Amino acid sequence: MQEFLQYLFSGMTNGAIYAVIAVGFSMLYNSTDLINFAHGEFVMLGALGLVTLWKTAGLPLPAAFILTVMGVAGAGLLFERLAIRTVSKPHPIVLVIITVGASIFLRGIAMLVWGKDSHSVPPFSQHNPIDIMGAKLLAQSVWIFCIVLSVVILLWFFYQKSLTGKAMQATAISKRAAWLTGIPAEKMVLLAFIMSTGMGAVAGIIIAPVTMCSYDMGTMLGLKGFCAAMLGGIGSLWGALIGGFLLGILEALGVGFFSSAIKDAIAFVLLLLILYFRPGGIIKSTDASRF
Repeated sequence: MQEFLQYLFSGMTNGAIYAVIAVGFSMLYNSTDLINFAHGEFVMLGALGLVTLWKTAGLPLPAAFILTVMGVAGAGLLFERLAIRTVSKPHPIVLVIITVGASIFLRGIAMLVWGKDSHSVPPFSQHNPIDIMGAKLLAQSVWIFCIVLSVVILLWFFYQKSLTGKAMQATAISKRAAWLTGIPAEKMVLLAFIMSTGMGAVAGIIIAPVTMCSYDMGTMLGLKGFCAAMLGGIGSLWGALIGGFLLGILEALGVGFFSSAIKDAIAFVLLLLILYFRPGGIIKSTDASRF
């Protein structure tokens, strides 16, 4: 039982991070129908941004957190303005290729800025692990759960209670209808890019203390976040959360009871299974209520 709980805590910690990345994918897909394959690189920028502002520059953690999210969201704004908005015929394949190119570009820039060495940051606090039936829940895991829960609550209030959130939902359903009712659809799409990349930054920040940060860390995280989004049902906030936690827990149990060699394979096996048996994900897109 103790061993199972330890794997469960580890899986929930990783799953919470995958869930935040998956929310970023779903948020952008809802507004633009675009799968942003550069999303993992925004996660990487969030992690390395925290390394620079908190560990190197010595800023307080809350200030480093906010400045990192703002900086990465600004990069998302530039990405939309310079790479996506300027496409004259935005065919889905063209946009996907652009995001793949942006991923390579951002990885190259990060290698020039931060080098090829890995970086680390300490946990957000130095509290002792919590003992639950012999299993240890790390203080950083508690931080991750609290931050993810706060993000989910804020997003829910934003989409359900604010006019801007409702305008984004309307744009997601039909850009043309939203435009006819006076909603600036293009601004809503831009806001979706900013919020999506901001979510990537949050994921990078909370994962930084539990892994080594390097210029190439975003690729695998982005792919697993995409798997989580597809697993839960891309376009659904709750689907992204379910997919993220499910992927993280299954990954941890697979590593714990079988072999660490299958850790990365589990995500892609799950993706193949979900695409084959239930392409809409656990919460089918036709059944899912938008944010």
